[in-house]
Amino acid sequence: MLFFTQCFGAVLDLIHLRFQHYKAKRVFSAAGQLVCVVNPTHSLKYAPTRCAAAQASTEQGILPPCHHHEVVHDPQLVPCTCPLFSCPWEGHLEVVVSHLRQTHRINILQGAEIVFLATDMHLPAPTDWIIMHSCLGHQFLLVLRKQEKYEGHPQFFATMMLIGTPTQANNFTYRLELNRNQRRLKWEATPRSILECVDSVISDGDCLVLNTSLAQLFSDNGSLAIGIAITTSKAHSSEAEM
Repeated sequence: MLFFTQCFGAVLDLIHLRFQHYKAKRVFSAAGQLVCVVNPTHSLKYAPTRCAAAQASTEQGILPPCHHHEVVHDPQLVPCTCPLFSCPWEGHLEVVVSHLRQTHRINILQGAEIVFLATDMHLPAPTDWIIMHSCLGHQFLLVLRKQEKYEGHPQFFATMMLIGTPTQANNFTYRLELNRNQRRLKWEATPRSILECVDSVISDGDCLVLNTSLAQLFSDNGSLAIGIAITTSKAHSSEAEM
């Protein structure tokens, strides 16, 4: 009975996922956009990450403890950029994508314009939705987080990070768009480098921020569709033409 119960539950989850994907394709296929259905993940940490802890210590004037036998890390090594887990992995920037795909099983979608369909928006904070977007010869990380910035008042934060250096990130512009029930909301900005902390970007509010009531206006049966478009910045395009 336990075996059949587990199998039946897995089948129901698969049917639900297929239904969500079909519904999204029906809505957005006319615009020729690829749809990626993203299920929520409850973070297993939400203790401060290493970069967030280091930032907090610096702001408080507290230096990390020094040990005589402490290993000196290569400054070219990048810590794991996945905001979902306290992952001890470190590696060069060129292998971050393969680490995210192989270790954390993060999906990657290719295309100039895609639709990020986040399911189960009603789940309590903290919750993350995350995918990678391959476009214009680079990989980007889209993070949607539900988090209580103030106790009892959850908000949604969406940001795009380039898996590259800050100099490379300045060459691009990303746009996040919500469009439903004759309402449209756009956020356009330069992506931040993955070398910066996702946590700090969200805490600074340098991203698309939605309160619960605004998110409900654009959601459909607990799912939130975010259109994503990435272009080269105008300054970079002008330099390329010259």
